[in-house]
Amino acid sequence: MEIIRGKHASFIDSLDGYDPVHIDIGTGDGRFVQHIAQANPHFLVIGIDACRENLHEISRRAPSNALFVIANARALPPELDGFASQVTINFPWGSLLEGLVEADSALIAGLRMIARPNAGIEIRLNGGALAETGWSLEEGAARVRRVLVANGFDMRPPTMLTAQALKSCPTTWAKRLAFGRDPRAMYLRGIRI
Repeated sequence: MEIIRGKHASFIDSLDGYDPVHIDIGTGDGRFVQHIAQANPHFLVIGIDACRENLHEISRRAPSNALFVIANARALPPELDGFASQVTINFPWGSLLEGLVEADSALIAGLRMIARPNAGIEIRLNGGALAETGWSLEEGAARVRRVLVANGFDMRPPTMLTAQALKSCPTTWAKRLAFGRDPRAMYLRGIRI
C-alpha cells in the first residue's frame, strides 16, 4: 500500500494494532483527516485519494496518527480489509460520485471490504456536483442511499445540511459550499451490516 509523507512515497504492509480506524475516501487536500486525527489522538485516521499532489503539504505536517494512502477508490488496498470502524466520503465529485450513484461494483465492493461489520458510514453530497451528473440533490441522495442499502448498509434517510452545518464541517469543500452561491448539501449516515 503506497503512503505519502510530504513529497516522499513509501509502502506499508500492515496496520495491525490500531483501533479505532477512520478512513476518509476521496480525501482531497486532507484537511478533514488532519482535523479528525488532531481531535482524536487515539484513532488512526487514513485519507485515501488518487491525486498525490493534493496531499504533499498536509501529509508533511499531519499528526503521527494520520496516514495518507495513494489509491483509487475503485481499487482500495487489500491491506485495509476489515480495518475501518468509520468510513467517510465528503462531497465526492467525478468518478467517485458517479460510482456511488451508478452502483459501481468495484467501488461498492471496496467500501464493504474496508468496513468491518457495524462500521459507521457518513456521506456528504453537494447539489452542484450532483447536478453535473444529471441528478437533483434530493434524487441523487435518495439514489446513493438505495445503492448502499442494496449492498449491505443500513442507511438512515438523507437529511439536508444547512449553511451553518456546512460551516462547522472541517473540509475545504464544506467551507466553499457554505459561503458560495449554492450551499445545498445532503448528509447520509448508516452502518455496514
